[in-house]
Formats: sequence, C-alpha cells, structure tokens
Amino acid sequence: MDTEPARGKLRKLNLTMFLPLFTVAGVIVVASDARTWWHVVVLSASVLAAMVAFVRWTSGELMRVAIPCLVVTALVWPFSVLVVGGGSAFFGILIVGSFVVPQLPRHRIAAAITLVAYIAAVGATRLLVTQEDVSEELVKFVFVPAALTAIVLGLMFPNKRFYDVVHELEESREREAELAVIRERVRFASDLHDIQGHTLHVVKLKTALARKLVDIDAERAKQELGEIHALVSDTITQTKELAYAQRRLNLSAELENARNLFEAAGIRVRINREGDVDPGAGRVLGQVLRETTTNILRHAQATRVRITLSEWSITIVNDGAQRAPLPELRGLAALEQRVVADGGELTVEQEDGQFLTAAAFPHRRSEALEKR
Repeated sequence: MDTEPARGKLRKLNLTMFLPLFTVAGVIVVASDARTWWHVVVLSASVLAAMVAFVRWTSGELMRVAIPCLVVTALVWPFSVLVVGGGSAFFGILIVGSFVVPQLPRHRIAAAITLVAYIAAVGATRLLVTQEDVSEELVKFVFVPAALTAIVLGLMFPNKRFYDVVHELEESREREAELAVIRERVRFASDLHDIQGHTLHVVKLKTALARKLVDIDAERAKQELGEIHALVSDTITQTKELAYAQRRLNLSAELENARNLFEAAGIRVRINREGDVDPGAGRVLGQVLRETTTNILRHAQATRVRITLSEWSITIVNDGAQRAPLPELRGLAALEQRVVADGGELTVEQEDGQFLTAAAFPHRRSEALEKR
C-alpha cells in the first residue's frame, strides 16, 4: 500500500519537472556572464547553491541549508555586478530567496521586501563602475532583477499556502485514522467486557449455588458445575470469534440465557413479545439485554424482571433497585454510545425501587413503515 504523503509526492514531481529547467537556466547564466575560468567558478557556486536549496526544499529540509545558500548567492550577485559585469547572476539569490522567505515563521512580507530591495540596491551599484547608458544599465541590473524577484516571490506565497493545505489535509486524515483505531479498540474492549464480565458474574452465581447444593443435592450440584464448564467453554469460543471479528449476538439465545440466569438466581421472569424483532436491530438489542442482565445480577436485589420486545425496541424492568440516586453504570454508558451510533436511543430510569432500561430505534421504524 502506498503510504507516501501527498506533499512528498508533489515535491518529488516538482523535482522531476523543474530541476532540469533550473539546471539549464543556471548553465545559461554562467555561459552568458562569465569571461574567465574563475568567473565560471564563482558564478557556478551561486547556481550550485540554488540547486541545493531547491533539492532540499523538495525533501522538506530547506531551512537546514537556508543560511549558507543565501550567503553564497547574496555574495555572488554583487561580484557579478561589479566585477563580471553580468546581469543574470541574480538567478541564484532569486531561487534561494523565493523558497526560503515563504518558509519563515514570521516577518515574511518584510523579508520579501528586503530581498527585492537588496537585489535592486546591488544592481544600482553598477552605475558606480560603468560608463554605459544609465537607462539601459538600470533596466538590466535593477528593474528586471527586482521585478522578476517580486513576481516569483508573489507566486511562491500561494504555493506555500497550497502545501500547507495539503499538509493539513494529511494531518486530518491521519487523525481520522487514529480515531477510527481508537474507536475500534474501545468497541473491542467493550465487547470483551460484555463477554468476560457477564461470564464471571454468572460463574460466581452458579459456583455459590453449587457450594450450597453439594451436601444436600449432589446431582444438582454436578449439574451446576457442568453448566459452569459449558459456560466457560462457550466464553472461550466467543472470545476467539471476537478476536477474529466473527462474533454475532443472537437475540433469541440471549433471551433464553437471561431467562435461565434469572431463574437460577431465584428471580421470576416474564417475557412479552409485541412483535418479531427486526434482524437489523437484533444485534444491538441483544447487547442491551446482556448488559442489563449482568447489571441486575450484580447491583440489584431483584425478585421480578419483565422483558418486553417489539420490532424495534426492548424494555427491561426489574424491582429491587436501590432507593438512592441513579448509580453510574459505566457499562450502560458505553452501551449508550453504541446504540446512538446505530441511530437508536437508550433510556435508563430508576423510580420507587424499580429500574428501567430501554432501547429503541424510532427512526428505523419510521423508515420501515414508509417503505411499506
């Protein structure tokens, strides 16, 4: 899978497209202005510094070489003006400056004005050492270099903003990917909590029952131990399915499991079916039933539980709730996030010793009715 950032791809594309052009331009500058071999050496140093700056810019490491490249090109320009008499050597400082200035953290406009002013001022010194026509010298050494530098700088600022936007989009995509991973981890942890927590509480309940029965009803105690063994085996299987993303909750199985657990704990259960549960809601409603069953066994002194099922909802009401403020149940808080994420609503209420947990999908119900 290609994971190279888009910004890096764009800069590599620029490297492929423009490095040959800059190289040819640099050769033309040296060839047109140099009069001797040492002129070639000095002017080539400016062109080389410009190429180094461009290559480092494509790799995002320009600021590491910015100062030496600026110094070299800034010194070659007055050398060319005063010694060589060539007006093309501003090419080096133009290239380096146009890449460096937009990268500055602050005072970029001031830096751009300073760069243009420096190129124009150095070009103007040509008038001190030449007897040629003043207007032609001003055009060649001042107006053209300053104007081209200003134009290129003006183009590089939007270019910098473009790369910033690309960078921001990459960061947003990375953050979204990280959030997706975190959400998946939370979902996995929540599912694992559902499986392991539910099983451990049921095992605790059945183990306590088996201890009471071992001396008075050995056969029933053996039966309870066998159910504990089967429950642990089933939990191992469910954990493996969860790890391989194969786990699917079966509402009918959860309903039967809840009935057996409540009856084993001496709690009377009544189940009302007002309609067949839609398969699209069954998985989440099964999670609500499982979490609520665990909470009742853990936190309530229940004697009666009523479970009501409809096509798009489930309601569980139990007595034996504490006559205190509604407790904070982290399992239900995590479950609410799942229900809401699927477009549903989770209601939790406690009043007069009764605790109600309800989940419904009214929007899905409306959509299903419209389709009919």
